[in-house]
Amino acid sequence: MLTAAKGFRMRRSKLYRYASDAVDHGQQYAYRDRRNKKRTFRYLWQVRINAAARAAGITYSRFIEGLKAAKVELDRKVLADLAATDTAAFAEVVKIAQEALKSKAAAKA
Repeated sequence: MLTAAKGFRMRRSKLYRYASDAVDHGQQYAYRDRRNKKRTFRYLWQVRINAAARAAGITYSRFIEGLKAAKVELDRKVLADLAATDTAAFAEVVKIAQEALKSKAAAKA
């Protein structure tokens, strides 16, 4: 337990009782924040995709709906990277989504 509390300050690194409490508390934070990290990254990707999609003339929800209709299996991480680094490729993906939305609407009518 004391080796796990090596970088802590004062009693938390020297005395077992305080080190045990500090390490347990730190592990609880680590467990919680591993899940929060996934949540915050997904939110960041959604914001980036939304900004790029709106610049291309389509909303985020319609864009994702079009990708699902076109059976494009790119996840949000890849889409956000395309939006940030390769605008030409992202524009092609937007065109695919828009065409799938048009064909979906035509099939419905």
